[in-house]
Amino acid sequence: MSDTHPSRRDVLRTGAGAFAAGLAMLVRPDFVFPAEGDDEELVPFLNVPRSGPNRLDWETLDSWLTPQDQVFSVQHYGMPEFDADKAALEITGMVDHPKTLTMDDIRKLPRKDQHMTLECSGNGASAGFMNAIYNSRWTGTPLAPLLKECGIHDDAIEVVFIGHDRKEETLRPGTNRELKFEVPFGRSMSIEDATTLPLLLAYERNGEALEHRNGAPLRLIVPGWYGIANVKWLRRIEIRNRRYMGRYMARDYVTVRAEKRGEQVEFVETSVGRMNLKSIIARVTRGETADGKVPLKAYGAVWNNGTPIRSVEVQLNDGEWREAKIDAEPVEQFCWRFFSIDLGAVEPGKHKLVSRGIDTNGRIQPSSDDDEIALKRTYWEAYQQWSREIEVEA
Repeated sequence: MSDTHPSRRDVLRTGAGAFAAGLAMLVRPDFVFPAEGDDEELVPFLNVPRSGPNRLDWETLDSWLTPQDQVFSVQHYGMPEFDADKAALEITGMVDHPKTLTMDDIRKLPRKDQHMTLECSGNGASAGFMNAIYNSRWTGTPLAPLLKECGIHDDAIEVVFIGHDRKEETLRPGTNRELKFEVPFGRSMSIEDATTLPLLLAYERNGEALEHRNGAPLRLIVPGWYGIANVKWLRRIEIRNRRYMGRYMARDYVTVRAEKRGEQVEFVETSVGRMNLKSIIARVTRGETADGKVPLKAYGAVWNNGTPIRSVEVQLNDGEWREAKIDAEPVEQFCWRFFSIDLGAVEPGKHKLVSRGIDTNGRIQPSSDDDEIALKRTYWEAYQQWSREIEVEA
């Protein structure tokens, strides 16, 4: 269900008397997940646990904007305790005009809505971890005008975003050079990215104030980047002329991947940043058995870093790839799109389904056997194709 409208199931519960109103609501742009027909029955995936609290439940999701009770949250330095009423944002470092803004100051600045799908970069690392993702309408104020007002120095190279959460870190543990020190959570990006991407200082999600677990009172929103870059509990933005090498830029959330160079294989480490092209079959439904066979349909979602999606294809039982139907609306650059496909009638028994997204640059979501996935040694950036297995009875 969306933040302002009832779900499809709510409409159906109202009965025939609400048919006209329900029909009108179903064409609203915020109510577009490919809805099953009343005669379709959900087919559970084999060996896949159902989602727990505060995780996306693909099999019941029927809204483009994710309800709060299905929103995940991750805290690497724990949940910070501070007086949110006295929270302020400092913009400092290599700027001509440093600023300190209270939340009242920030709310008085120009408001903007930014739609974005936010995904944990480890989402999809295993068959049971497919639910750390959600879609939102974030509301706040754009960052770029504030940085321009501050006057960034010509020799600055990075913008660092610092949160209220803190933890003791250890460098070179177990050696005679071991060093312990307390640091705040931080992430950085280049000056160019910070000033040209539509970054948002957000204080609302889907028309409601942020919850503390999701970064209240203020968090950074970085469209097209994995969740780790969207710093929660934001308290300081610092402009620097040296690389920021915090744990979650230089030592953690680093993808280790082998690259083939002729006959040589070299391992390369890269910091997790922009999202990759990805799709998933969210749920499968069946109809009534006819002539000994079971009709199947599949529903899913596709997303990436903002590059337009060209198509989604679905494969059944290692057969040919067939093009799915992508919902025409809504279309927001940095948001997922839903798709559906009629798979026809199948024999009773076990079946395997998989989807792959294709963008307008011709990029195809890789399989687990492709080098960029097969030669990866870390679980972050888990954007490979994922097979879904089901079993149907006559």
